[in-house]
Amino acid sequence: MHLSKIIREEGPTELYRGLAPSLVGVVPYTATNYFAYDSLRKAYRSFSRKEKIGNIETLLIGSLAGALSSTATFPLEVARKHMQVAAVSGRVVYKNMLDALVRILEHEGILGWYKGLGPSCLKLVPAAGISFMCYEACKKILVENINQED
Repeated sequence: MHLSKIIREEGPTELYRGLAPSLVGVVPYTATNYFAYDSLRKAYRSFSRKEKIGNIETLLIGSLAGALSSTATFPLEVARKHMQVAAVSGRVVYKNMLDALVRILEHEGILGWYKGLGPSCLKLVPAAGISFMCYEACKKILVENINQED
Protein backbone atom coordinates (compact mmCIF):
# COMPACT_ATOMS: atom_id res chain seq x y z
CA MET A 1 0.00 0.00 0.00
CA HIS A 2 2.75 2.48 0.99
CA LEU A 3 4.96 1.38 -1.87
CA SER A 4 2.28 2.09 -4.47
CA LYS A 5 1.49 5.44 -2.80
CA ILE A 6 5.14 6.54 -3.03
CA ILE A 7 5.37 5.46 -6.67
CA ARG A 8 2.06 7.12 -7.54
CA GLU A 9 2.66 10.42 -5.71
CA GLU A 10 6.40 10.93 -5.97
CA GLY A 11 7.55 8.65 -8.78
CA PRO A 12 9.62 5.44 -8.83
CA THR A 13 12.93 7.29 -8.48
CA GLU A 14 11.88 8.30 -4.97
CA LEU A 15 12.38 4.67 -3.90
CA TYR A 16 16.11 5.14 -4.46
CA ARG A 17 16.56 8.54 -2.80
CA GLY A 18 19.61 8.42 -0.55
CA LEU A 19 21.14 5.39 -2.26
CA ALA A 20 24.10 7.30 -3.74
CA PRO A 21 25.42 8.66 -0.40
CA SER A 22 25.10 5.19 1.12
CA LEU A 23 27.02 3.61 -1.75
CA VAL A 24 29.66 6.33 -1.55
CA GLY A 25 30.28 5.16 2.03
CA VAL A 26 29.96 1.40 1.60
CA VAL A 27 32.06 0.87 -1.53
CA PRO A 28 35.21 2.64 -0.28
CA TYR A 29 34.91 0.97 3.15
CA THR A 30 34.62 -2.48 1.61
CA ALA A 31 37.46 -1.88 -0.85
CA THR A 32 39.83 -0.54 1.82
CA ASN A 33 38.81 -3.30 4.22
CA TYR A 34 39.74 -6.09 1.78
CA PHE A 35 42.88 -4.26 0.63
CA ALA A 36 44.02 -3.74 4.24
CA TYR A 37 43.24 -7.36 5.14
CA ASP A 38 45.14 -8.74 2.17
CA SER A 39 48.12 -6.42 2.77
CA LEU A 40 48.28 -7.19 6.49
CA ARG A 41 47.95 -10.92 5.83
CA LYS A 42 50.83 -10.86 3.35
CA ALA A 43 52.95 -8.77 5.74
CA TYR A 44 52.25 -11.17 8.60
CA ARG A 45 53.18 -14.16 6.44
CA SER A 46 56.41 -12.49 5.40
CA PHE A 47 57.28 -11.42 8.93
CA SER A 48 56.43 -14.71 10.65
CA ARG A 49 57.64 -16.91 7.79
CA LYS A 50 54.50 -19.05 8.17
CA GLU A 51 52.57 -20.32 5.19
CA LYS A 52 49.38 -21.00 7.15
CA ILE A 53 47.76 -18.44 9.43
CA GLY A 54 45.61 -19.63 12.33
CA ASN A 55 42.16 -18.47 13.39
CA ILE A 56 43.36 -16.15 16.16
CA GLU A 57 45.82 -14.43 13.84
CA THR A 58 43.11 -14.13 11.18
CA LEU A 59 40.76 -12.61 13.75
CA LEU A 60 43.39 -10.06 14.81
CA ILE A 61 44.46 -9.22 11.26
CA GLY A 62 40.82 -8.82 10.20
CA SER A 63 40.09 -6.63 13.20
CA LEU A 64 43.07 -4.40 12.44
CA ALA A 65 41.96 -4.17 8.81
CA GLY A 66 38.50 -3.14 10.00
CA ALA A 67 39.97 -0.45 12.25
CA LEU A 68 42.13 0.93 9.43
CA SER A 69 39.36 0.97 6.84
CA SER A 70 36.85 2.43 9.28
CA THR A 71 39.24 5.23 10.19
CA ALA A 72 40.06 5.91 6.54
CA THR A 73 36.43 6.13 5.40
CA PHE A 74 34.75 7.53 8.52
CA PRO A 75 34.48 11.09 7.17
CA LEU A 76 32.16 9.75 4.46
CA GLU A 77 29.97 8.18 7.14
CA VAL A 78 29.86 11.44 9.11
CA ALA A 79 28.90 13.41 5.98
CA ARG A 80 26.16 10.89 5.13
CA LYS A 81 24.72 11.14 8.64
CA HIS A 82 24.80 14.94 8.55
CA MET A 83 22.91 14.83 5.25
CA GLN A 84 20.33 12.41 6.68
CA VAL A 85 19.72 14.52 9.76
CA ALA A 86 19.26 17.60 7.59
CA ALA A 87 16.81 15.76 5.33
CA VAL A 88 14.75 14.48 8.28
CA SER A 89 14.42 18.01 9.64
CA GLY A 90 13.12 19.11 6.24
CA ARG A 91 15.91 21.46 5.30
CA VAL A 92 18.48 21.10 2.57
CA VAL A 93 21.81 22.02 4.13
CA TYR A 94 24.24 20.25 1.80
CA LYS A 95 24.23 20.04 -1.98
CA ASN A 96 26.09 16.72 -2.09
CA MET A 97 28.58 14.59 -0.19
CA LEU A 98 31.59 16.75 -1.10
CA ASP A 99 29.77 19.89 0.03
CA ALA A 100 28.95 18.20 3.34
CA LEU A 101 32.59 17.18 3.87
CA VAL A 102 33.88 20.69 3.11
CA ARG A 103 31.32 22.42 5.34
CA ILE A 104 31.91 20.03 8.25
CA LEU A 105 35.64 20.72 7.90
CA GLU A 106 35.03 24.49 7.86
CA HIS A 107 32.73 24.50 10.90
CA GLU A 108 34.19 21.74 13.08
CA GLY A 109 37.71 21.20 11.81
CA ILE A 110 39.30 17.84 11.02
CA LEU A 111 38.04 16.37 14.31
CA GLY A 112 34.50 16.92 13.04
CA TRP A 113 35.11 14.24 10.46
CA TYR A 114 35.92 11.74 13.20
CA LYS A 115 33.19 12.45 15.78
CA GLY A 116 31.82 9.09 16.87
CA LEU A 117 34.72 7.02 15.52
CA GLY A 118 35.34 5.33 18.88
CA PRO A 119 31.84 3.85 19.33
CA SER A 120 31.76 2.95 15.65
CA CYS A 121 35.03 1.03 15.97
CA LEU A 122 33.66 -0.85 18.98
CA LYS A 123 31.08 -2.26 16.60
CA LEU A 124 33.04 -2.56 13.36
CA VAL A 125 36.42 -3.86 14.53
CA PRO A 126 35.20 -7.14 16.08
CA ALA A 127 32.70 -7.61 13.25
CA ALA A 128 35.46 -7.26 10.63
CA GLY A 129 37.67 -9.74 12.47
CA ILE A 130 34.88 -12.29 12.78
CA SER A 131 33.86 -11.78 9.14
CA PHE A 132 37.37 -12.45 7.86
CA MET A 133 37.74 -15.46 10.15
CA CYS A 134 34.49 -16.90 8.72
CA TYR A 135 35.61 -15.98 5.21
CA GLU A 136 38.85 -17.92 5.62
CA ALA A 137 37.03 -20.90 7.16
CA CYS A 138 34.52 -21.04 4.29
CA LYS A 139 37.29 -20.64 1.73
CA LYS A 140 39.19 -23.52 3.32
CA ILE A 141 36.10 -25.78 3.29
CA LEU A 142 35.35 -24.96 -0.35
CA VAL A 143 38.94 -25.53 -1.46
CA GLU A 144 39.06 -28.87 0.36
CA ASN A 145 35.79 -29.94 -1.28
CA ILE A 146 37.08 -28.99 -4.72
CA ASN A 147 40.36 -30.87 -4.12
CA GLN A 148 38.46 -33.98 -2.98
CA GLU A 149 36.36 -33.97 -6.16
CA ASP A 150 39.48 -33.93 -8.38
